[in-house]
Amino acid sequence: MATILSFLKKYRVAAISAICMMLIELSVELIQPILISKIIDDGIAHDNISVVWLWGGVLALSALLAFGAGVASSFFASHASQGFGYDLRDKLYAKVESFTYAVFNKFQASSLITRLTGDITQLQEMVFMSLRFATRVPLLVTGSMIMALVVNFKLGLMLVVTVPLLVWFVTWMLKKTSAKFREVQAGMDTVNGVIQENLTGMRLIRIFVRMGHETERFKRRSGELMQGTVTALRLTETTMPLLLLVMNASVIAILWFGRIDIVSGNASTGEVVAVLNYSFRTIGALSALSWIMSSYSRAAASGLRVIEVLETEDTQSTNSVGHADSERLGEVEYKNVHFRYPDGDISVLEDISFKILPKQRVAIMGATGSGKSSLVGLLPRLYEATEGVIRIDGVKITDMEYTVLREAIGYVPQEVILFSGTVKDNIAWGVPEAGMEQIIQAAKQAQIHETIESLPKGYETMLGQRGVNLSGGQKQRLSIARALIRKPAILVLDDSTSALDVRTEAALLQALTELECTTFIITQKISSTTSADVILLLDEGRLIANGTHEELMASSELYRKIYESQHGEGILHVQDIR
Repeated sequence: MATILSFLKKYRVAAISAICMMLIELSVELIQPILISKIIDDGIAHDNISVVWLWGGVLALSALLAFGAGVASSFFASHASQGFGYDLRDKLYAKVESFTYAVFNKFQASSLITRLTGDITQLQEMVFMSLRFATRVPLLVTGSMIMALVVNFKLGLMLVVTVPLLVWFVTWMLKKTSAKFREVQAGMDTVNGVIQENLTGMRLIRIFVRMGHETERFKRRSGELMQGTVTALRLTETTMPLLLLVMNASVIAILWFGRIDIVSGNASTGEVVAVLNYSFRTIGALSALSWIMSSYSRAAASGLRVIEVLETEDTQSTNSVGHADSERLGEVEYKNVHFRYPDGDISVLEDISFKILPKQRVAIMGATGSGKSSLVGLLPRLYEATEGVIRIDGVKITDMEYTVLREAIGYVPQEVILFSGTVKDNIAWGVPEAGMEQIIQAAKQAQIHETIESLPKGYETMLGQRGVNLSGGQKQRLSIARALIRKPAILVLDDSTSALDVRTEAALLQALTELECTTFIITQKISSTTSADVILLLDEGRLIANGTHEELMASSELYRKIYESQHGEGILHVQDIR
């Protein structure tokens, strides 16, 4: 937890102020029973009204002082805990953003959301409670025992014997419940994952009429979470009745022996009342331990989950950030490249070698699962090659700063991702400082300008969640415009023209010829490959053919079959591409 608590250093002044105010409040509370004792013994017992007014006034002023100190303590504790939570959440989010794709995939998205929200909130509450209550409780209990001994040693001893046993019991229960709450937080990840899947796939769920199935799945996961939470809370909540039972027994003992001492003259009525008052304050403090224990158990589990992310080793985090000092040309070379996914045993790419000259257009073809997306995903280092070398303009990409590398690449993923905001904002997303002229130019190159102009508010039209108010082809072209506005040295289109009609695709490909960049296009359409400078044909992770359209027509039987199947000259069977 030292890593977590280090985020509190920035707010040490507020934290110390909260504790100081709490100590003032606590000191006053510990003095109040003695003041009450004096009112009883020196005032009421001797029928001395002036003494009653004197110590009663002091008691009232002390109550006001305690109230003010308590309010100030809460204010400072809130400031420190909220600032702590903000900084920790900001650091955790930045850490997640810095992950390479391979490391990012080790965590479920729903789990990261829970850690950034629920787990941080639990830690935030722990800090507030520590400053305001958790520190106060042991001090109040200890102070009450000492003051009870000072007032009347014999009666105070009953309190001193009872409390340590209860503290030991609470500590033991805290350790036991921490493991249970870790299971609860894991269950929360599962429930969030089901919710995320259902909200994302709502359209598909409705089309396949799976609402009932998904509702039952959610109920099942939610029920498991409920049972886990009930089990954990049952453990913590059993603490409270036991504490009250033992403490009330000690109160009865104080009353019993206190009566005997009053009769024998070994104790005054005020002393017995004072010791009882300290006992009741101790009961109140120990009763809060049930709530504190539950919160600390949750916070301990949340802290481990947050630390797991913060301390995850990632090669990207060791790279410095900078900008390119010179203009890159766009030459790309793969040499004996092998790749398998982290923790995977199956080779995705095997011994891939090719060289692409600057400004060439490269078409990549192959069956589903042949490794096309993995091939281009290695270029911006979304994943690291297992073996081999990838160079851009003669420089190993592993020697390049991440920012420099990725600023040189315009990447359009297979799954189109659009963000909340206007059409203009989405196009300029990668270049926030882009002017309207640049945005329009990129839109024209992506063949989406006329469509945007026809929208109700043109470029200022707000997009629905994930671009739901656009068609598949419109979203693809908008995503392409977002990549083109960066004027990249290398452009990667990962099956990003699949939803375009032949005419629009042809216009787009023609526009790409005017760009000063090397272009990689993953496609299944022969119409996209005929004008390519180089065609890479993959099969089960191997590069089985490499050349122009004419060269592959002459040398590759598989390429010819693909061509004939798409031009009505033959039928391509599954076995033909294996």
